[in-house]
Amino acid sequence: MNMIQNAKDQLAALTREAYRAAAAAGELPEGVETPVSVEIPKDAANGDYTTTFCLAAAKAMKKSPREVAQAIAAHIALDGSYFTLVEIAGPGFLNFRLGDKWYADTLAAVSREGADYGRGDTLRGKKYMVEFVSANPTGPMHMGNARGGVLGDTLASVLDWNGADVWREFYVNDAGNQIDKFARSIEARYLQLVQGADAVEFPEDGYHGDDIRELAAAFRMEHGEDYVNSDEAERRAVLARFGLERNLPKMKSDLERYGIRFDEWFFESSLHGSGYVADTVAALTDAGRTYEKDGALWLKTADIIRESLAKAGKNADKLDLKDDVLRRANGFYTYFAADIAYHRNKLAVRGFDKVIDVWGADHHGHVARLKGALDALGLDGAERLDIVLMQLVKLVRDGEAVKMSKRTGKTISLADLLDEIPVDACRWFFNTKPDTQMEFDLGLAVREDSENPVYYVQYAHARICSLLRTLAEEGVSAPSDADVSLLSLEQERALVKALAAFPEELKTAARDYDPSYINRYLVELAGTFHRFYNACRIRGEAADVAAARLALAEATRQVLRNGLGILGVSAPEKM
Repeated sequence: MNMIQNAKDQLAALTREAYRAAAAAGELPEGVETPVSVEIPKDAANGDYTTTFCLAAAKAMKKSPREVAQAIAAHIALDGSYFTLVEIAGPGFLNFRLGDKWYADTLAAVSREGADYGRGDTLRGKKYMVEFVSANPTGPMHMGNARGGVLGDTLASVLDWNGADVWREFYVNDAGNQIDKFARSIEARYLQLVQGADAVEFPEDGYHGDDIRELAAAFRMEHGEDYVNSDEAERRAVLARFGLERNLPKMKSDLERYGIRFDEWFFESSLHGSGYVADTVAALTDAGRTYEKDGALWLKTADIIRESLAKAGKNADKLDLKDDVLRRANGFYTYFAADIAYHRNKLAVRGFDKVIDVWGADHHGHVARLKGALDALGLDGAERLDIVLMQLVKLVRDGEAVKMSKRTGKTISLADLLDEIPVDACRWFFNTKPDTQMEFDLGLAVREDSENPVYYVQYAHARICSLLRTLAEEGVSAPSDADVSLLSLEQERALVKALAAFPEELKTAARDYDPSYINRYLVELAGTFHRFYNACRIRGEAADVAAARLALAEATRQVLRNGLGILGVSAPEKM
């Protein structure tokens, strides 16, 4: 239940009813249809909620905003509502104060909904796919994958909490140039092991990492010299398969260690093997969107993007637009052709209402091209495909950039990071606003003090659990019928308001595709709880006051637990 939205809806209804009553009394003209806008003032001195209806409607009513406000205030009926007081402020604002009923209903909602408190239905009935990580299977996952993994996984959780039917997917690029390069790299290292380092030249564009040497050594250990003199194409196919069969399980295990599980690992090779890439390119040709030049088949990307921009009222004259090759002169389809086919499969075959891809910012030039291609297929790519672009990650320790792993002497991989930093800290710190470059402070991530935000939030949860355990040992528990009207102090009411904000934060996080709203919210909630706990005693207070405060503490524990769960971070009961 969203108590903030409920209060806004009720206040809007009360204002409309008051207007109708004032109009019936002849104090205001009838027939004015101005919407009632309700906001929460930044300064609590201006009330808990405010409406600018009187200012917005004054012109149509041919009266001053103040006159309208006076008429509305005189006829507004607050009895039985969430509000106890209305005040006229400034030129015609109406400011409202919340009453006991709203605070009681908020705590009742948390208690009643428990582990589901915060769930909404704004996306109910919608099928969403979130595709993320999709790391190249030719090597270990890096820091960009670490950030994209958390952002994608947490965004999927946020969408689920807003009612969407969510599917998590990893796209395995197991076809095309990068796999050919992967096979040639392992081949060269394998032949060097057998024939000598100088006998075979390593491909200039090959993968030079130690992981390739390790795969080549493992292949030789298993097959000896069986493939030294075999057909080159056969040898490379076997080596590619050998490498993928070892890399993919490692990627899966690293991601599961990271708390990430996918509903499907979708293989690019399946699109080629089924003929779906060729079928997709044929569909673009049938739509008149391709042409042949120099033996290759091209997509009219520039024309498609110009048309899309024109529909949106934008001008493409200053853009350097280029067409894209779909099928090379040698008959092989490009990665872009496969990507179009993959997204066509998501929308046309599997029927997702919305597809969200989490990409690195270096892919920004690909966004309009892919959306345009889907538009050309009649799949409304502009609306049904959304791309979340994330910026780079910079690792720092003691204020200095860290690029290499102390353990391996290589670039830090996801596995390296998880060997050094707890999963909770990794998931928390990587869940930052996607479009900002982030600094991951390795030292801060392992600190056990209030400077470390994940520790600070987890400590608040553990502190409440400790309190509940201690009181339970004394025979005291939070009663379901506590008189929460006794929660009248500023710190108490501030904490109830913070609990009420949770569903609203989740709704905003889903709207903006930014799950870092939840991090910020949890830090604020933990701080609000600590201020309440330091100002409002529970043990040693009168029984009815202690019971009300205990109910508030229990509700806070539940919301902290729910929020941490969405982030994939544990909620410890002891620290």
